[in-house]
Amino acid sequence: MGISKSTQFTEKQNRKAELYKALGHPARIAIIEFLIEKDSCVCGDIVENLPLSQSTISQHLKELKSVGIIKGEIEGSKTCYCIDNKVWIELEEINIKLTESYSNKNGCC
Repeated sequence: MGISKSTQFTEKQNRKAELYKALGHPARIAIIEFLIEKDSCVCGDIVENLPLSQSTISQHLKELKSVGIIKGEIEGSKTCYCIDNKVWIELEEINIKLTESYSNKNGCC
């Protein structure tokens, strides 16, 4: 969405869209699932466990990191990644509020 269009929405709506967009690719979901399964910081293991090249995974990590879903720390020549708990809780709260706000009261469709 262009900058001119995003200004027509609230800050909260833009943040939600930003988070959902970052999760909107199966490779990023696979990365998140891998990090959750490992429950620790992960370095080169991501490339070994996904059917993607190093450069492709790096691009997906960059997208996840740019919105804060994951964070990375440099350890020597490696960057280790893990879920950012603060942003994960934010995402959880967004999902709960969104799903709980729906009520098909009129039986439409």
